[in-house]
Amino acid sequence: MPPLPVIRPSRIEELDRLMEILAQAVRFMRSQGNMTQWAGNYPNRDILYEDIRQGRSFVALLDDRIVATFCFTEGPDPTYAVIEQGSWLHEEPYHVIHRMACIERNRGIASACMAWCLARARHVRVDTHRDNRPMQQLLAKFGFSPRGIIHIADGSERIAFER
Repeated sequence: MPPLPVIRPSRIEELDRLMEILAQAVRFMRSQGNMTQWAGNYPNRDILYEDIRQGRSFVALLDDRIVATFCFTEGPDPTYAVIEQGSWLHEEPYHVIHRMACIERNRGIASACMAWCLARARHVRVDTHRDNRPMQQLLAKFGFSPRGIIHIADGSERIAFER
């Protein structure tokens, strides 16, 4: 069984490493047929900087090396204010996971990050691109159910999940 990563808040001085991990995640998504998620200048340094400053950015480390990054924060999230073709399970307070990215060669890291989040919040919402099959499989593994369609800031649609 591979070792579990240590998860802790991200630090400003780690921004370059976080950007490297995001770039690798984009390359992986493209290789899996997900050609449009995280296109253009998203996510960018300013977004990650603000995540870190607000205390909602986290990293996973193996042997003191950052192997994953994600945003985990309390709702409400304006992205989830309107849901189409479905509905939320309920309107109780929730947490949100955004921008989860792991380096490819370390299998099980995304599961460890997800488990860490779920150990800290019983009600969680997530969204992902229709073509992001690996994330959809991870969400199913952890008992998330698809709830409908939401639109992110640029107007593009995402599948919304809830647990």
